[in-house]
Amino acid sequence: MKISYYNIGCKVNFAEISEIQKRLEEKGHSTVSFGEQTDAVIINTCTVTNHADSDARKIIRRALRLSPEAFVGVLGCYAQLKPDEIAQIEGVDAVFGIKDKFAVVDYIDSISRKHKPEIFVSDLKDLPFHTATSEDNESRTRIFMKLQDGCDYPCTYCTIPAARGGSRSMDFDELKSRFIQLNNAEQYEIILSGVNLGEYMAPTGENFTDVIRFLDEAGLKQRIRISSIEPNLIKPELLKIIKNSKTICPHLHIPLQSGSPEILALMKRRYNADFFRDQILMIKQQIPHLSIGVDVISGFPGETDRHFSETLDLLKSLPISYIHAFTYSERSGTPAESMPGKVASDTRKSRTMELRKLSETKKREFSESQTGIVLSVIPEDYNPETGHWAGWTENYVRVEFPAESDIEIKPYKIKLLKMLEDTVLGERLQKV
Repeated sequence: MKISYYNIGCKVNFAEISEIQKRLEEKGHSTVSFGEQTDAVIINTCTVTNHADSDARKIIRRALRLSPEAFVGVLGCYAQLKPDEIAQIEGVDAVFGIKDKFAVVDYIDSISRKHKPEIFVSDLKDLPFHTATSEDNESRTRIFMKLQDGCDYPCTYCTIPAARGGSRSMDFDELKSRFIQLNNAEQYEIILSGVNLGEYMAPTGENFTDVIRFLDEAGLKQRIRISSIEPNLIKPELLKIIKNSKTICPHLHIPLQSGSPEILALMKRRYNADFFRDQILMIKQQIPHLSIGVDVISGFPGETDRHFSETLDLLKSLPISYIHAFTYSERSGTPAESMPGKVASDTRKSRTMELRKLSETKKREFSESQTGIVLSVIPEDYNPETGHWAGWTENYVRVEFPAESDIEIKPYKIKLLKMLEDTVLGERLQKV
């Protein structure tokens, strides 16, 4: 059959839908782009925000308009939490929750259009870990490797524990084998992904620092980037490895969510603002060139102008490199949904915009601080008008440099010269 795929959500979701696609291709099915006429459509959903739920419904209806006779299977977090809501969309044939989503690989061999959707949603006890890897479809220069799934944290705004279950991780021997196999891949960067990646704990007892130590010592041709890690999980030994490594990228993405002690307490985060500040300053003291990205939620229930100012003041005072700002969205079944002090929608959005403006300032300051330095860049995008390639350094600075259109897609040593509008102009020196 011809099958198209659509993914909504995080890198873990992306890795999982890519794994499902690979398994179906191994069974003889072909892949067509979403939007083309197809025999089946598989849609992998997210439920982090109301927008994610809404996007999923729009994509399902769009798939049905484009291929009205196609089988439509809906998977993932939104499917786990609200399967009946999805099943009410006329034309949906099957809904698969988290525990059952990989069952679509076998189920699709015997599919037929149903008069009534079938729902495969199980409880989240004794969940297995499903290994998943994926290639970046756009640049084809990086691979995402899922090492961990689920979360045990009780954050009051989050549906992930209800949607994905408790924390679980890849077997350590399988992990080692997978990375050794990936050493033969054409890509030169691997991104480690997980729902709460720093909580990696193998059945045999190895933790996330053990993973990073193995990857640092494995002699892989790829550089390794950590997708996101909670501030309370950044251990001294982990930083020591990153500091001395030529393989592990000096780049950490660390959730803050709020700089207000009161709001952090309402969120039930596992740290306070002083701890977060101390962690960031300690990291930058040990590894000055390391890039730090920060997640922040604006408009959480009870967040006053004073609370938001505390967040802004903290962020302005810290040597971070960029901010991912999210507007708070009520999620059904979470404790935050019933908290008093709802923040007006316009206020939430204006605070998000203010955070994004600060992010641009921080990003430019960090990029400018790297000029005059030689770093490694993997070329991703070529602009024929300028004759420049663009890519990312190991510490996550966007760089463009002049080169032939047919250069090898491999890491190059680039001397960073000066800031352009939103990138740094560099000069190619040699291949790494």
